[in-house]
Amino acid sequence: MKVIIMRHGEAEMFASSDSERQLTAKGVDGNLAAADKLNAQGVTQLDKVLVSPYVRAQQTWDNIGHKFDTQNVEVFEDITPYGDADDVLQYVCAIAEMENLDSIMLVSHLPLVSYMTSVFASNATPPMFVTSGVAVVDFDPVKRTGEIEYQL
Repeated sequence: MKVIIMRHGEAEMFASSDSERQLTAKGVDGNLAAADKLNAQGVTQLDKVLVSPYVRAQQTWDNIGHKFDTQNVEVFEDITPYGDADDVLQYVCAIAEMENLDSIMLVSHLPLVSYMTSVFASNATPPMFVTSGVAVVDFDPVKRTGEIEYQL
């Protein structure tokens, strides 16, 4: 299965709370460029999308959702910046089996995107993510092993 892990686009520096920070114009452009690169790699259909409840992650999905064929989008409270990557792995493995998923996208934040990539890619060194950065992992939810296919 493909696990696509995306960091939200560039966000404003200040808001009344971290969860309320909004995307900048540069963040919107970066999101669209990342989605176009994914499409060019053949990623056009997603079985499921999990999005952080934070405004900038929600806006990221709102920017790029039209670039993918999917009807299954869920706000997932566990993928905020300091979520637990092992808990996310457990959840994704469970829903992959229940829903027979071939692909899933996770729209989240630093540092969690790095840690999630590391657990899905069989304990690879956590990679750095630029804003609107993406890692695509070829993951076997039964064996719970995977490899990074590419990073954008």
